[in-house]
Amino acid sequence: MSWSPDEELVALTTGQETVIMMTKDFEPINEVGIHQDDFGEGKFITVGWGKKETQFHGSEGKQAAQRKNQEVQPAAVWDDRRPRVTWRGDGQLFAVSAVCPQTGARKVRVWNREGVLQATSEPINGLEQALCWKPSGSLIASTQRHPNKHSVVFMEKNGLLHGDFTLPFSKDHAKVKELLWNSDSAVLAVWLEDMTAGEDGQVNAYIQLWTVGNYHWYLKQSLDFGRDPQKAPVCVCWDPERPLRLHVVTRGWTCITYDWGWTTERSPGLDAADNANVAVIDGEKVLVTTFRQCVVPPPMCSFELQLTSPVNQVTFLCKPQRTNQLSAFTADGNISVYSQDSGEQPEKTADGFRTMSSPLVLQKTFRLAVLQEEPLALRQLLWLDDELFVGVRSGLLPTSSTLLLLHPAQDATDTLAVRSEVEVAGVVVSMVHCSQTGTVALQLEDGQIKKLLYEGPEPSVEDWRDSSGCSINFPVPCVQMALCSISGEEYLLGLTDRSHLYAGDTELASNVSSFAVCNDFLIITTHSHTCRCLQLSTLSVKAVQTALASDGGQNDETLRRVERGSRIVTVVPQDTRVILQMPRGNLETVHHRALLLAQLRKWLDSLRFKEAFDCMRKLRINLNLIYDHNPKIFLENILTFITQLNSINHINLFLTELKEEDTTSSMYPRPESSLVQPQPASGQKKVDVVCDALRSAMESMDPNKFCLSILTTHVKKTVPELEIALQKVHELRVNRPEAPGAVSAEEALKYLLFLVNVNDLYEHSLGTYDFDLVLMVAEKSQKDPKEYLPFLNMLKSLDPNYQRYTIDKHLKRYRKALLHLSKCGQEHFPEALQLVKEQKLYSEALRLYAADKAQYKALSCAYAEHLVEQQQAEQAGLLLWRCGEPASALQAFASSSSWRNAICVAQQMPLPPDQLALLARDLAEKLTEQRRYSEAALLLDQYAKDCEEAILALITGAVWEEALRLIYMHNRQDITETNLKPALLDAVSAQTVFLDAQVATFTRHRSRLAVVREQKEKARLSMLDEDGPDCPDAELYSEASSVMTGSKYSQSNSRISSRSSKNRRKAERKKLSLKEGSPMEDRALMYALGEIITTVDKMREEVHNLLKALVLFQFDRQAEKLQLAYEEALQMMEAAVPEVWPEGLQNNQAPLTGPNSTANSIMASFQQQQQKPVASQQDAEVPTPPKMRNGVKWKLTVLK
Repeated sequence: MSWSPDEELVALTTGQETVIMMTKDFEPINEVGIHQDDFGEGKFITVGWGKKETQFHGSEGKQAAQRKNQEVQPAAVWDDRRPRVTWRGDGQLFAVSAVCPQTGARKVRVWNREGVLQATSEPINGLEQALCWKPSGSLIASTQRHPNKHSVVFMEKNGLLHGDFTLPFSKDHAKVKELLWNSDSAVLAVWLEDMTAGEDGQVNAYIQLWTVGNYHWYLKQSLDFGRDPQKAPVCVCWDPERPLRLHVVTRGWTCITYDWGWTTERSPGLDAADNANVAVIDGEKVLVTTFRQCVVPPPMCSFELQLTSPVNQVTFLCKPQRTNQLSAFTADGNISVYSQDSGEQPEKTADGFRTMSSPLVLQKTFRLAVLQEEPLALRQLLWLDDELFVGVRSGLLPTSSTLLLLHPAQDATDTLAVRSEVEVAGVVVSMVHCSQTGTVALQLEDGQIKKLLYEGPEPSVEDWRDSSGCSINFPVPCVQMALCSISGEEYLLGLTDRSHLYAGDTELASNVSSFAVCNDFLIITTHSHTCRCLQLSTLSVKAVQTALASDGGQNDETLRRVERGSRIVTVVPQDTRVILQMPRGNLETVHHRALLLAQLRKWLDSLRFKEAFDCMRKLRINLNLIYDHNPKIFLENILTFITQLNSINHINLFLTELKEEDTTSSMYPRPESSLVQPQPASGQKKVDVVCDALRSAMESMDPNKFCLSILTTHVKKTVPELEIALQKVHELRVNRPEAPGAVSAEEALKYLLFLVNVNDLYEHSLGTYDFDLVLMVAEKSQKDPKEYLPFLNMLKSLDPNYQRYTIDKHLKRYRKALLHLSKCGQEHFPEALQLVKEQKLYSEALRLYAADKAQYKALSCAYAEHLVEQQQAEQAGLLLWRCGEPASALQAFASSSSWRNAICVAQQMPLPPDQLALLARDLAEKLTEQRRYSEAALLLDQYAKDCEEAILALITGAVWEEALRLIYMHNRQDITETNLKPALLDAVSAQTVFLDAQVATFTRHRSRLAVVREQKEKARLSMLDEDGPDCPDAELYSEASSVMTGSKYSQSNSRISSRSSKNRRKAERKKLSLKEGSPMEDRALMYALGEIITTVDKMREEVHNLLKALVLFQFDRQAEKLQLAYEEALQMMEAAVPEVWPEGLQNNQAPLTGPNSTANSIMASFQQQQQKPVASQQDAEVPTPPKMRNGVKWKLTVLK
């Protein structure tokens, strides 16, 4: 009888060889005979293509085509001949294994849940009774006895064989009683018994656990129940809920429950002596791979360790420098110790292959003196010291455990005896050791964490406590553990079967698929297909949580993508490699960026440039990091760098990758704990500094050997020194070096052509004026001789200076061309003058000719014409005057209103008096137009001899005292009555009207500003009341804000382009509109008020002079009125400054309180004060208050 997995149906086989299908209420559904001649509904269809003789038969060869079908042998004698029933995991199909009455052999038939036959297995010779359908539904497991072996075979649902594996017994050694798949189809349990009884007439019973990976079946655990009939299992089954829990009931009514977990047994070393060993149990073999030397994909390995009994546990020695040693605990209760062979190993084998990793050698085998009442009674074995093991066995109570410390017995060194026992109140499910600190941590089945103190005379167990003395436990039991140090404090990391990673009782992440701790780094893989690597010494637990929760930035070195389902196998200590295993079983090696950069920084700090360079070159790390990591150290040890690399190609590769970018601030940011500080930017550029330093070092060491690298330093500079590089190539051609290994000129030139464009190199070679070098470059290029030979022949026919001028002009080096042309004589001066005019090289040309030469005069005249065109006539006049062209100079000075120089030139010429007077009048007219009345009056008075016009000019310009001086000097008091006094009264009237207009405008703007600010404050308070203190827009309603509710104008200028200063000024003018309701009206009003104050304040001197003139001519009433009006205006504006520009406007950080405030607005203002946000662009545009010149004395005491 067999129930379906959903417990809705039950299948029964009867003695009449039938199958009865019934419901869970035992109502019959169908009854059919087991033995049917029909194949079933899944019968294969033959389409008649080809014959058996022409088919491909695989490894069996062509003989398989002629092979005749052998008769199927009947079932074994010990077969109970009873039918076996097994269901598929989804309950849709079930299989029945029964002995065929015709052949006496077993056949497997597959039925659906309606009792309809689906398929019949092919005839299989030696098929046995065991039958179990894989819960995932893909295969049906059974056993088959071959003439030479005993196998577990797999069939598909159509009855065809699909794979097998061989049991580790001889043909007639054991019989398989049952096959049992666990609930997740990962483990196959094989229950066996010996075929022949021992001397005591009893048979031995076994349970073996098999798993598959990369199409290879591994025997992972072997439980030997011995010959005692009371210990023999009578019932074996897997737990339906916990996939790796196995229940065994023995004949002596003992129930044993085994809980297994998956673990990767890796060597725990942290130094370079550790080979990153990983051991895999495979029956009587231990497969060891040394990942430091080679990455071997499973099921292969670096070497195998063959034992005499199946291995159940493997543990590595937890002692620094000796972590490659391992011990294997076998099913017969022995512990075999393996270590590295101390003898000299040949580097190569006899056939010429190099030995990558030497296998471990068996040193000793210990026999356990501990009484093992049931199989695998000793578990969780750790190898703490040379002759000290610790293990766990069941305690006196089912809920307790006993820790056993084992060491060799005194009377028998090959026996491990119990040195001491420690009782633990709880079931120990895992144990882990840290080789650095020597800590041994235990985990109980409820997640409790304990610490084993084993070094004292009396070992003991205590609770795990943190630095504050609080007891720490895992919230959930963990299936993998590791000890690590975070910020100097030791933590126990644990990973649950639900992918939660804990550090003590703190959850670090919730999507972790695997993790490993190595060299202060925590490496994890996640279900989001990423691999994280964090340096624990620089982080706190909170920081680790934050880092694992973040998505990582663009240059985050701690994060990288990996293939879906990747899990960590091991991390090579003191290296950059992380070994990952994919779901299908293959291995991949990744060089994690965090490990890589940490290792590179160590190498660079210890001046191991060769290792760092090779690693960076291999893994495509930017070579600029060699310099950027610590520029000072690199420059101080540049000779070490060159000596270690000792390769021209490697130095050239480093040089060609140089860039101005600092890679430690962009691509590879420094860790926060880095002691190396970035170097402040100096005047020189990085590329130039490195090139110069390397070149000077190489020239001092061996210039011939490093010739190509020296050329590279010239070419790679910010401004390439191609001429110097070409000159060095030419020197190699002239003076061929005799030193061995020296580079020839042809090789150097060919190398240069790889670095520089051939046309650029040709042009620069021309610039050296060395035709041999030019020809050498041209020959190496792809140029046609017809292109360059005529040009070079023409150049050779010219005079040296004119030849160089022609070359420089061809290369557009006009300054050099002018220099060479100036040495060619007077006949080429017109050509030089034309070059100067075309390229505007006037200043350079004037330096090349003497001042007393005609060429100098011609150049000065040409320069003057150019300056006049550039609206710089005064400077043109100076040039013309000094080169002896007074007439042209006078015209230039007159056009630029430089009247003093014009008068000087006119008197030097000299001009006749009438023409001089006429010139003075013309100049005075221009000065009057420019409102330079005093200077115009001086010209009219002294040079035009017209005192009346001079006095009228001074009166027009309000220069009252100077006008009076001329009136009395020329005895023209009549002008006082006719012109001066009326002008004074007009000036008083104009000033009064102007003052009244300014005061009225100021008052209007001031009132409007108060209204605008009141409206904005109300809008801000209402916003705060509605949205509360966390409103993100609250800051927009500050005193200086430009946002207004209820405004009919929108902020239409927010997206104006700022490509030019003209556009920016235009945008500012548009924004600062005085129109009522405009977004920035308050700002515009403040600007306008500031301009009014500045304008009125500048009137102090003008009003003072006017008041003095009014008092002199007894206009006291008008003067008093003007003085009073101006004083009142100044006082009113000075009093308004604090109101228009309050203190809080410039630094608006004071809390907002007052009768109009609410609880929300006060809370918001206090939060803004604490946060102190950076001032926005609008706040930065608040105009500063104008400064009034109160120190200027303008009032007259006589008018008080």
